[in-house]
Order: sequence, then structure tokens, then C-alpha cells
Amino acid sequence: MEKEDLLNKIKDLAEDKKAYRPVIVDLKGMSDICSHQIICSGGTEKHTIAIAKNIQIQIKNEFGIIPENVEGLTTGEWILLDYGSTIVHIFLDSLRKYYALEDLWGKVNVNERSAV
Repeated sequence: MEKEDLLNKIKDLAEDKKAYRPVIVDLKGMSDICSHQIICSGGTEKHTIAIAKNIQIQIKNEFGIIPENVEGLTTGEWILLDYGSTIVHIFLDSLRKYYALEDLWGKVNVNERSAV
């Protein structure tokens, strides 16, 4: 499995569930925690939970991997799926704007299309 394949698949799965503005954030050399983050949002808690469950199920089926940790799935406000070097953040849209993770790292590569 290529890293780019996993990143692009997660982004595509979020888009399949109509996630708002999914982006891939390249943090290589900037973070000891992960090399990439995928950030997206949904309009309601049910929407964010559906996005997260779709990602979990399809990534397990296609790549045979499950998240090392999952947080926020019961409330659906901010869901975190930890795939080791890739962390997926699924926010309620209002919380995404409030926390602005895309801006947290300063000038980094935020890609709205696919992994580079």
C-alpha cells in the first residue's frame, strides 16, 4: 500500500458521503505525531458520524487496517481517526471554522485535490 493511495482513498470516501471541503494537510518534517492530516466537516452530528463510519469500514475492507484510536464518534462534534502517520479530523462545520486546523501550522501544503 502506498501512502498516497491511503490518503486519496480517505479523502474520496469523505467526498462520497458529501463531506464539506475535505483537504489533505502535508506535515512531513513539521510534526512528530503524524505526516499527514485529512480535515473535513459535516453539517450535523449524524453527517459527521456517517463520514467516519464510512471511512473506517471501507479502509478496513480495502487496506485491512483499522484506526489505532478513535475519538468523538459518540458525539459527532469532532471525530478523530488515528491511522498512525495519518490522522483524520471530521468536524461539525462550525467547530472546524472555530479551530481552523488548516491554519494552525502556518504555511504548509494544504491540498484540496489529492496527495502529492
